Amino acid sequence: MTLRRRAKFVLAPLAMLAMLAPAAAQQLAPTPDPALPLWEVGLFGGAASTPAYPGSEDRSTRALVLPMLIYRGKVLRADRSGVGARLINTERVELDLGFALSLPARSDDVAVRAGMPDLRSLLEFGPRLKVLLAEPTATSRVRLELPLRVPIELKSGFRRQGLVFEPRVVFEAGDATGKWQADANLGAMFGNARLHQYFYEVEPRYATATRPAYHASGGLMMTRLGLSLSRRLSPDWRVFGFTRYDNYSHASNRDSPLFLRNSGLSVGAGFTWTIHRSAARAWE
Repeated sequence: MTLRRRAKFVLAPLAMLAMLAPAAAQQLAPTPDPALPLWEVGLFGGAASTPAYPGSEDRSTRALVLPMLIYRGKVLRADRSGVGARLINTERVELDLGFALSLPARSDDVAVRAGMPDLRSLLEFGPRLKVLLAEPTATSRVRLELPLRVPIELKSGFRRQGLVFEPRVVFEAGDATGKWQADANLGAMFGNARLHQYFYEVEPRYATATRPAYHASGGLMMTRLGLSLSRRLSPDWRVFGFTRYDNYSHASNRDSPLFLRNSGLSVGAGFTWTIHRSAARAWE
């Protein structure tokens, strides 16, 4: 099958979702961190190429330039590790609300899905438990992350598309100056039946001679290995890159006619530019 590539450049405002933590949230008394500002504003730019969906032969490529907001409050956080609200924060355990976003794919650009509905962007959000496992050095740490997210399809409205559970182990490291930051993560992704049906279901009305009807079930979607590296060029500029290998060999719906590959590779690179930062200090 011919691989079709498609790139789009988007200039759009960044919509930040702010959530209030409940009054019963447990937290250690936070203290100001003199090394970091409370907030920063600037620009984020980047490009990424990923499989159109897990198991696809086709790819989705996007480039984005977006406003950037970093906020390091006592409870509400929006930084390079994600956007959310810290509900529990101790030396070893943190519970927050995390977010993720997947790229869309038009069925006209994915040959095996021709005539089927487009795959829209999925905004995922939900609780994320992070447990510190070890600190091998003063500038490195190993943690376990247990995120449970609800994918919302961004169409003309908002439509829930199942549930995602993605446990993973993360190793983070940096140099003493803070110029270099790197991380490696290994994990697995599980989805319920509704999420698998979004990607792999073939309803009878979309069945063809080469694409038989198929009913998808829930279970394992993939195992995943990710690597990323970033470097601070100046107080205001940072560049980064990432690669991610997904293995679908043991996926629950590998018998679907839409499932064509046993692995997928994603790559991306970008920059952040801080235009202004606050005099007030961050909370840690």
